[in-house]
Amino acid sequence: MVNFTILAGGYSTFIATYLFNSDASTLSLVGQNPTGQNPSWIDLHPTNKSILYATNENTEGALQSFFVKSDGLLTAAQGQTSSGGNGPAFAVPLSTGEVAVMNFGSGNGLIIPTEEDPLQFTEGAPLISFPAAVSHPHMALEVGAEVLVPDLGADTIWRLTSDGAPGQYRIQGQIDQPQGSGPRHIVVRGDQVYTLHELSSTLTQQAIPATPASPGPAPLIANFSIVPPGLPAGAAMAAGEILLVEGSNSTASNFTQPFIYASNRNTGVQDPRGDAIAIYAVEPELKFVKHVFTGIDQIRGMEFSGGDDNEFLVASGVAGSAGVLVLKRTQGGADLEIVASNTDIPTRSSFVWLD
Repeated sequence: MVNFTILAGGYSTFIATYLFNSDASTLSLVGQNPTGQNPSWIDLHPTNKSILYATNENTEGALQSFFVKSDGLLTAAQGQTSSGGNGPAFAVPLSTGEVAVMNFGSGNGLIIPTEEDPLQFTEGAPLISFPAAVSHPHMALEVGAEVLVPDLGADTIWRLTSDGAPGQYRIQGQIDQPQGSGPRHIVVRGDQVYTLHELSSTLTQQAIPATPASPGPAPLIANFSIVPPGLPAGAAMAAGEILLVEGSNSTASNFTQPFIYASNRNTGVQDPRGDAIAIYAVEPELKFVKHVFTGIDQIRGMEFSGGDDNEFLVASGVAGSAGVLVLKRTQGGADLEIVASNTDIPTRSSFVWLD
């Protein structure tokens, strides 16, 4: 028997703890851990998996920290600080000991230092404002010495770099995106950036310019619609999440090739099949493989289990009542099948695996 503990954030006042048994294909709700309002995005410390960070996606946004106990339940919040703006939809800890938090609603963000105890935040980091008429930063991704921030409102990816002291960052360039596409989330592989665009429901590939301040847009190497066929009249699609899984280094693995997985969100008339996850092969070039329908309504967050194989994927919607699903990768990663579900909590928005 192999048990996996999964934490799940959502638009509520708690983070849920689940236990997934991969042998029995069961997913059980273990408990609900009290938090601030709307812990919609959660992430683990990069080196200490007993530390969890969570946004409070509210008009007066906040960032909280928690200690994860051995049973997968959380302590009360150990640290809390302002996100500096409205609607922090994403936060991620960096290798520097800082935590980046982006405010979708107010078009700004913070990169917040932590103390020697990473549960405690250092106050005083300057607010990062993005110079655009409309700015909706939706993510931050550490890539080498840069932090890349896709901006759904400005149709660009901002390139941030440290400006000296902890928490001090400046914009050193940008990677412009197709007008009106709404870049939401990104993954990076080598010098290639793969962008999931919410408003156009597309997946694009670009080379990251070697010089951050390079003038002009970076040409698109690939541009795919992720929208599945056969949608009902009145469907309204908006892309959600993108995940990259590299091929395993193990010669005994069934998962030797890299794939990208992109979630659809239908915010209009629902498809009886639910929303689909679009799967793309990465090598030798980006290529569509298939759509997997999930029965979920508006997949905002999903996450792989980690390890050499990243065999399992957890996902949920932010609407409807389908609850939380665990899917298993098959066909070397080219397909997914549902192996477990739990409907005790109807919606969740982000996940981390503890085991």
